[in-house]
Amino acid sequence: MIIGCPAEIKPQEFRVGLTPNAAQEAVRHGHAVLMQRGAGAGAGFDDSAYVAAGATILDTAEEVFAQAEMIVKVKEPQAPERAMLREGQVLFTYLHLAPDPAQTRDLLASGCTAIAYETVTDAQGGLPLLAPMSEVAGKLAPQMGAWTLQKANGGRGVLMGGVPGVGPAEVVVIGGGVVGAHAARIAAGMGAEVTVLDRSLPRLRSLDDVFGRVFRTRFSSAAATAELVARADMVIGAVLIPGAAAPKLVTRAQLSEMKPGAAIVDVAIDQGGCFETSRPTTHQDPIYAVDGIMHYCVANMPGAVARTSTIALSNATMPYMLALADKGWRQACEDDPHLLDGLNVHAGHLTYYAVGKALGIDVLSPGLALKQ
Repeated sequence: MIIGCPAEIKPQEFRVGLTPNAAQEAVRHGHAVLMQRGAGAGAGFDDSAYVAAGATILDTAEEVFAQAEMIVKVKEPQAPERAMLREGQVLFTYLHLAPDPAQTRDLLASGCTAIAYETVTDAQGGLPLLAPMSEVAGKLAPQMGAWTLQKANGGRGVLMGGVPGVGPAEVVVIGGGVVGAHAARIAAGMGAEVTVLDRSLPRLRSLDDVFGRVFRTRFSSAAATAELVARADMVIGAVLIPGAAAPKLVTRAQLSEMKPGAAIVDVAIDQGGCFETSRPTTHQDPIYAVDGIMHYCVANMPGAVARTSTIALSNATMPYMLALADKGWRQACEDDPHLLDGLNVHAGHLTYYAVGKALGIDVLSPGLALKQ
């Protein structure tokens, strides 16, 4: 198979879909790898490393898209990239379609087969291709929130860990999954007083067993959320429903109850965000204020640490990428139902129920898509 990896064009996105190691593995399996010139530069991989791995360097994204049978990326294809997709071509990347009707329409019109990293599952019910970036985003969230809290950035001017005689910041993490657990751990490590909210008692028990008294846990309810948000210096939104739009758990009305200059970090912004007032921002212009509350809503947070993120993501995606290339997407998905869970679009049909529900589009079952 001919595998193509273009440079990412989303603003301030420095990651790349293939590391030189992943490219080398694909070549060892007998495949051709086409890299756009400079695609890996933001993550610290120069073109010579890809050439040494056996890849071919092409000057433009247009050349990569025109020649490749499978496109491997990091972020969802932007409008100019979607225009280059074609019928029968496989796209393997993050998609986050539920809050993005324009992208969904374009992918359906292209006739491509799009497999989303974020909905591939594993035997334990986890999301193995989302987990590495969730870990990165979770660890980054308190760091970015602490920066947002600085007075020069519009925040309250509160130090996360306080100092002797001055109490630490109060941090609330909504969601106790991969993002939430890592965010809570880092925030507590910075010295903050941290409370994690989740609706799953087994998950709360697990967090308590693993972390003990490092941070507190509370069962999530509307009343508990309102109470904790009102006294928080920072609220981190870490709620995920696979493939679906994130639920809105904090309303605009609740902002008036928060401390002036408090910080909101919405890690769920890729899925529409879990605060009513959230809207996507970029690393170049990451924060904005609503009713005196500072919002950090960067839609590609892991891109800030592009080298770490790229290597972590490639470690996770490489086995699936090789299966798709070795077997073709149909056989690979037929052999692995967890990879089939990643199928979101095929030949003009939407194939992921949660996206169809969010956007009001009819869905073709993945099993039927395999037979087309």
